[in-house]
Amino acid sequence: MFKFITLIFLAFVNISAFGQEWHMPSDANRCPSKWGAGDQRGSANMITPESVMAALRLVKTGKIYELGDVLTTDADKSYINRGRVFNIYTKPAMPIPDTRVSHEELVITELGQVGTQMDGFAHQMYGESFYNCFQYKDISTRSGFAKLGIENAGSLISRGILIDIAAYKGVDILPQDYEITDLDLQQALNKQSVSLQPGDTVLINTGWGKHRGKDNKLYGSDTPGLGIAAAKWLVDQQAMIVGADNCCVEFRSETQDSLPVHSMLLIQNGVYMVENMNLQNLAESKVYEFLYIMQPLKLKGATGSAVAPVAIQ
Repeated sequence: MFKFITLIFLAFVNISAFGQEWHMPSDANRCPSKWGAGDQRGSANMITPESVMAALRLVKTGKIYELGDVLTTDADKSYINRGRVFNIYTKPAMPIPDTRVSHEELVITELGQVGTQMDGFAHQMYGESFYNCFQYKDISTRSGFAKLGIENAGSLISRGILIDIAAYKGVDILPQDYEITDLDLQQALNKQSVSLQPGDTVLINTGWGKHRGKDNKLYGSDTPGLGIAAAKWLVDQQAMIVGADNCCVEFRSETQDSLPVHSMLLIQNGVYMVENMNLQNLAESKVYEFLYIMQPLKLKGATGSAVAPVAIQ
């Protein structure tokens, strides 16, 4: 009996660990990218006039869901990734009777990597190599990266799909140590009666975003998210963008802080990521398919961009 139970346990361990090993392929085995040597846009190359028109036809009601958080210095209302800053200083003018005056502001921040943010390809490097094997020594400068800057991404318009893993698991918020599997993604999609198509923007609702602005210490610590097998499955489905309502999109813990999914998506496969998304209203409304629109700032040479994406039903 003990031997039988042991065999069941070992089988469970093998199944749950299957597909969780991942190693960065050598430069020779991953470059040039499928979009050609020298390409800087990665998955954004999947956008065509035809794909944009198909995405626009998804709009049925015109209802807009804002998926970005407000950037603010008020920690009770927002979250700035640990180690980063956001400060805004008003530059007011003195009132002059019967005269128009102007007001401005000075913003001091890592504008490419704060709030609801889009990770570009200069954000992650493996060894000395970036997406499409651009080399650090060739593209790194003090005034931004000479290649792979976020300005190359362009306007991102696509079919959007929400995969509500929290609802699929029957919880408001996934446990802190939960690593989403490829089977989770497939079964949640089946439950929602939705399937993926090449070029989709795929948004993962973990429920973890409910902590943001309420318990930022918890929100910014270990977090549930995509595991390696789940990320690989999304790559195989040819997702253009992968986003989530947590700080890293992927599963993160003190024992696994190397963020392998970042490496897999951004460096190996040229797939964009969006972090710290506001997906609560979309999930509560059970809107699983929509028009997705996102425009990163034209920050030449930047590693990413603060964004304010929208879903239109």
